[in-house]
Amino acid sequence: MEELWIRPMKVEDIDEVLKIERLCFSTPWSREAFRAEIEGNHCARYLVAELGGLVVGFGGMWIILDEAHITNIGVHPHYRGRGIGEAIMRGLIETASRLKVEGMTLEVRVSNVIAQNLYKKLGFVSVGVRKGYYSDNGEDALIMWRNKYTKV
Repeated sequence: MEELWIRPMKVEDIDEVLKIERLCFSTPWSREAFRAEIEGNHCARYLVAELGGLVVGFGGMWIILDEAHITNIGVHPHYRGRGIGEAIMRGLIETASRLKVEGMTLEVRVSNVIAQNLYKKLGFVSVGVRKGYYSDNGEDALIMWRNKYTKV
């Protein structure tokens, strides 16, 4: 079985990340948005999941003071159900820990129960709802938090 690698995203990864982004999200980020995150945002940390030389997933976060905000995470539909999303999230958690982050937060669609279950498995808890958060359909977002003392 091929080994999964979680590593920092590079500009050269953007084409593959964009393919995944378009498959996963109804309002995908642009090439320029990812380039700006990688090259110009000193708060941003982005990772990719590589399997057999192919980028099959990605995730990112912003580190602001002692908090991390997960910005996005996506796994190519053909590679879902293999623990890739969990590996990316664990990579983000490990990166945040190295940077002395106290807490991590994210928003997730209220309808995305699979993602919510993964986040709960990794120690995130629901703390509220952002009404009408998603611009594509007005869906609410569940706000989830995790602190540095959570063990998983």
